[in-house]
Formats: sequence, structure tokens, C-alpha cells
Amino acid sequence: MDIQKRLFELQDKGYQEFSSKLIPTVPPAKIIGVRTPALRQLAKEVMAAGAAEAFLDGLPHKYHEENQLHAFILSAVKDYDSCMAYVNAFLPYVDNWATCDQMSPKVFSKHRPELLPQIKRWLAAEDTYTVRYAIGMLMVHFLDADFDQSYLELVAQIRSEEYYINMMIAWYFATALAKQYAAALPFIEDRRLALWAHNKAIQKAIESRRVSAAHKAYLRTLKQRS
Repeated sequence: MDIQKRLFELQDKGYQEFSSKLIPTVPPAKIIGVRTPALRQLAKEVMAAGAAEAFLDGLPHKYHEENQLHAFILSAVKDYDSCMAYVNAFLPYVDNWATCDQMSPKVFSKHRPELLPQIKRWLAAEDTYTVRYAIGMLMVHFLDADFDQSYLELVAQIRSEEYYINMMIAWYFATALAKQYAAALPFIEDRRLALWAHNKAIQKAIESRRVSAAHKAYLRTLKQRS
């Protein structure tokens, strides 16, 4: 199966231009311009054709859409150990927020006890998107039934100059304010986050439909001036 050929057959040049602006960390020449629904459908075709394993083993890829396709395919791997091996092999090649955020293996939800130590290892990494991915996985898997306040501590202590890490910290705490308000609020009241992440978390929480009007009103009073 010639996957690159299929990607170019699905090319939308207008979307290529749009994507290039949306994903500035990827050179425009590496963006083909394939819409997400088409990529998801192609991922299914690759798996049905028995070509998934060879594709996942074929790192590094040349094009952004190949990385997107990679994220969608490995997200469907049903064996936890195999899936985790694929994720760890792929993370060093993730170079943008979209691929990072759209890589969400379904099997992780059935293996949270094993997932947590791996998340902590990712949090200690030096790579921007590995750290962002770790925070994202904490947000997806550990803000509901498996929540513990210590996870908020893990994220609050991160200090970075990287925009894409700080944005995920803000997103994480905004989601925590929606799902675990009583536990998350002291981190905002006590100014436990870096200034930019603090204010961005409040902004995102205020924009959320999951945060009550009363909570939004109080959060507005906690914004900091630079």
C-alpha cells in the first residue's frame, strides 16, 4: 500500500495553507493538506489492509500527515504493551501540538495503574511535546474517577519557557476547575502556577460551559497583573 500516494490523492491545497498557519512548528513543505476525517478513514484502510505494523515501524516519516496518520493508527492498537512501545518510539518525532494532542490510545483507559508511572517519566523529559503529552494524558485519564490531588501538584510544579507546554498546563488546570473545582481552586488562589499559565487557565475556565457562573465570577477576581 503506497500511503504517501494515497495522502496526495486526498490533498486539499486550501487546507494545506490553513494548516500551515495553524501549525507553525512544521515547515509548510512538509504539510500535504489532508483533512482529519479523511486521515481517520485512511487509518482504518491501512489497518484493514494489514499495513499498519510496517507503517508504524517506518520512522521517521517525511510529511506531517504521515505523523497524523501514525497517531491515529497507534491510538487503535488494542494491546497495551505494544501500544506503549509504539508511543515511546514515536514521541521523539512529534513536532507539533496537533499530532501530540490527537494521539490518545483507547487502551490506556483500561490500564491506568500502569499508565501513571509512564506519565511521570514523560513529565521529567526534556522534549516539549513529550511533556505536553504527559500533561494531556493526566487531563484525559486522571481528572475523573481516578483523580488524586497529587496529580495537580505534578503539573503545578512544571516551569517552562515553551509556549506549547504552558498552554497545556493552562488547559489542564482549566479542565481541573471544571471537574475538580474544590481541589484545583487553591492552586489558583495561592498562585501556584507561573503567571502566564495562571491567567490563561482562568481565561479558559471562564470560557468553559462546564464552569458555573458563580465560579467564573470568583475566578475573574483572581487574575494577576503582569
